[in-house]
Amino acid sequence: MKKLMAAMLAGVLLAAFSPVFANGANEGSGEKVTLTMGSWRTDDVAQITALLKEYKKVKPNVTIEFKPTINVDYNATLRLQLESGTGPDLMYARSYATGAKLLMDGYFADVSDIPGLKSNFTAGNRAPWTAADGRNFAVPFNAIVQVVYYNKDIFKKAGVAVPQTWEDFLAACDKLKKAGITPIANGLADEWDINECFMMGILPGFVGGAEGRRAYESGKVPLNDAKMVSAFQAMADVAKYCPNGFAALTYNDSIALFATGQAAMWVDGSWNAGAFKDVNFEWGTFVPPAPAGKKAAVCFHPDTGMAYNKASKHVQECKDFLAWLCTVQGATVCAEFMPTGFFPMINAPIKLKDAHANEILALTTGKLQDARFVWERFMDGDPSGYVLMNQGVIAVMKGEKTAKQAADALAAGVAKWYKP
Repeated sequence: MKKLMAAMLAGVLLAAFSPVFANGANEGSGEKVTLTMGSWRTDDVAQITALLKEYKKVKPNVTIEFKPTINVDYNATLRLQLESGTGPDLMYARSYATGAKLLMDGYFADVSDIPGLKSNFTAGNRAPWTAADGRNFAVPFNAIVQVVYYNKDIFKKAGVAVPQTWEDFLAACDKLKKAGITPIANGLADEWDINECFMMGILPGFVGGAEGRRAYESGKVPLNDAKMVSAFQAMADVAKYCPNGFAALTYNDSIALFATGQAAMWVDGSWNAGAFKDVNFEWGTFVPPAPAGKKAAVCFHPDTGMAYNKASKHVQECKDFLAWLCTVQGATVCAEFMPTGFFPMINAPIKLKDAHANEILALTTGKLQDARFVWERFMDGDPSGYVLMNQGVIAVMKGEKTAKQAADALAAGVAKWYKP
């Protein structure tokens, strides 16, 4: 009888622990599975493929194929894929309303129970991928910083210091222009970048970071108040420091102007830090400065979450990958292989190899922080706050509207659908 009881006890223990072993970090005897990963980052094939090969060392039976879509087509393409049943197993998730809608429509799975999500990420870092009902629809994957790239050699030769206030910034632009140098490489032809990178890069400093933005969202402050007008005016003021014919200048044109030393500065995102590794001049970055008397603030934007398809045939393998992203080990690997200028959001110190990436990340220390202004509450209605702001920025830079008119149009358009 004792032998029988011992055998039964051993069987119970084996059954109890077998799931742990089945999902162990180095388990390699399972069925071979291939997952697909959707993304809007077509430039990152080499880096993300290398990252996914590292994951294969953890789960040898799982292969993840990276299948990105052109950025501007991603939202529409992904929805069509999900609606037709051909969506990827794993996918990059937009933050806030755009991503949350795919959860509410039944396409993204609820990832709230992924191990490590709540213990290794702060509530603030989970919030961009948390729906109104409290469900998490993606694991935080990376964040980006809106910065001003500057040519150190040009600054030194022209006797220009890194500006500490917005007024200093305009004075630096004026000094550079008088020296025959194009101060700013930005243009308008692609439209999105002058809004997302420039306008939303300066807004935290003009309105007071996240707290200031929430005052607009709560209705305590109107969208055409003096601070918003001053931000539109700031965009009008920089127009004369952009290249000749800047209205027809594309995003790639701007990159080329800065990379070839034909412009002293370029206002963009940290995701392009790797594009300048082979330039023949010294460069650095600084945060778009706030007006004199206001606190320094930075747009540290929650850019990418990782979601999985509720209809995937390999749900457990998808959940295993997301759980790995929620570990310090996974975040460390991601930091090593992720493209330069994308930063892990896990609540742990992660060392970055690239000197410029470390410099950019250091810029966020000691400053007010916020996401892009319209992302959380003003993005999803009709007319979208994003579109209204974009139109306003372009109009003031072309001299077609005053800053007050642009702010009034933003406030009036959003008021048609937004209720605090």
